Amino acid sequence: MLNLFIKRNGMVVRESIHSIDAIAVEADILWIDLLHPSMQEIAYISKTYLLDIPTKEEREEIEESSRYWEDSEAITINTYFLTRPNEENILHNETITFLLARNILFTVRYSEFKVFDEIQQRVLANPKNFEDGFELIAKIFELRVEKDADMLESIAKETRLLRRNVVFDKQLGDEILEKLAILQEMHLSLRDSLFDKRLAITALLRTNKADIQEKKDLSIVLKDINSLVDFANVNMNILDNIQTLFSSQINIQQNKIIKLFTVVTVAMMPPTLIATVYGMNFTHMPELEWEYAYPIAVTMMIISTIVPVIYFKKKKWL
Repeated sequence: MLNLFIKRNGMVVRESIHSIDAIAVEADILWIDLLHPSMQEIAYISKTYLLDIPTKEEREEIEESSRYWEDSEAITINTYFLTRPNEENILHNETITFLLARNILFTVRYSEFKVFDEIQQRVLANPKNFEDGFELIAKIFELRVEKDADMLESIAKETRLLRRNVVFDKQLGDEILEKLAILQEMHLSLRDSLFDKRLAITALLRTNKADIQEKKDLSIVLKDINSLVDFANVNMNILDNIQTLFSSQINIQQNKIIKLFTVVTVAMMPPTLIATVYGMNFTHMPELEWEYAYPIAVTMMIISTIVPVIYFKKKKWL
């Protein structure tokens, strides 16, 4: 489906096109949003506006030259936008393609994003704030970075809570480890998304197709991205610290268990020796004829068990 935003009499109207035959090429178009476009729609837009729309394979390439390129007619940007499929805890980076040509913004995407819905409402409500595609893409990046900041703040709160659980509450187990892995994955996805947008905005600041005000707006967004990247790096270090603390807590617990078994083993050695001696089948053993030989042997075994335990406690090994 194609969503066209057309400037008419100082206003911007939205037209949802389900057939390429209904597109008016001569219209004063501000934005063409291709949502789940078909091959026919891609081919039509490419031919009509002389655009080289990247294929799915080209969209996913990570080389810098594949994420941004510019010629005399158009600018093409492939950049990550974060999405959370099925409201799960795992974040996923999906590539959105932006093309700027003839002062028109073309976007190619295969998922719904709240950012685009909000931008579309802003365009319809305040058309004077969006004169061309550059102003539009600057506002899209600005709003997306704001969403990323909110997401990073939420993840940071979860990170601090996890650290408190491990350090102060001494919580261990598979749930903590799973939560740690999820937070690390979310931070990596978020940081990759920020890096990718930083690359795109840095390249846009070098183009001569944007005016001074548009570059100023993009510069502000770039500063926000840099601060978010630093914040994400700090959180990544905290997660590494949590992982180290978690491993240390596991080692401490294991050492306690091993120490307990060691103490029990050592404490049981003297009574075992006594029982072994008096369990020998020798004919001439004077103690066998004693009337109180059995209770004496049992008492010796009990005492020989208690004495090592008392000694270990005095040494503060228990």
